[in-house]
Amino acid sequence: MRSLRTLRTTALVTAAPLLLAAAGLVHPRHLTAATAGHWAGLHIVLLPVFPLLVLGLVIPVWGRPRRDVEGVLTVLSWAGSLCFAAYYSGLDAVAGISAGTVVDHGVHGAAGRLFATGDALGRTGVYGLVVASLATCAVLWRRHGARVLPGAAVLLAACWSFVDSHIFWPRGVITMLGFAVAFALLTAAASRPVEGAFTAPLLQGGGLSEGPRHG
Repeated sequence: MRSLRTLRTTALVTAAPLLLAAAGLVHPRHLTAATAGHWAGLHIVLLPVFPLLVLGLVIPVWGRPRRDVEGVLTVLSWAGSLCFAAYYSGLDAVAGISAGTVVDHGVHGAAGRLFATGDALGRTGVYGLVVASLATCAVLWRRHGARVLPGAAVLLAACWSFVDSHIFWPRGVITMLGFAVAFALLTAAASRPVEGAFTAPLLQGGGLSEGPRHG
């Protein structure tokens, strides 16, 4: 039962980075009059996908925050995730949809300014993602110990690369695959039961409960 739930969660948190990696394979390397229509259209399709990247950070710490250090870190993870979703969507809209549209319609001199604005929005979003990643990893480390470190290391490396790689082939695609691997590792680490605790069976009319191991 636990393995099936872990499999479903892994599929959920890796879907967005895998889709973005696939999109990166067909993303034009440069914005030109010939690629502008494809450029804008691809970013329209990706507009709802980029925010879903944070599912890999939000789901592992989902639940009502407690009034302790973990609660503060959880709220910080949510805030960083919201920052990424908002500002990276801004990059997608400005440097993707808008820049592609103006070039496709032969408007000269606007694309450069749109790229500059989009880059600033994108960097702000990725910095929010870094904050969310650090906060989520801190919560999981407090709960599960050193077994979250491999996933955390891959995650932070992907964040570092994401600052200037977007989803462009090859580094951007590898970065998205890195996020997928990191989220899968963190999900696997968080799915293992905490030592010294057990999960009681479902009771009639009740839910799952945890308590100390006896005997």
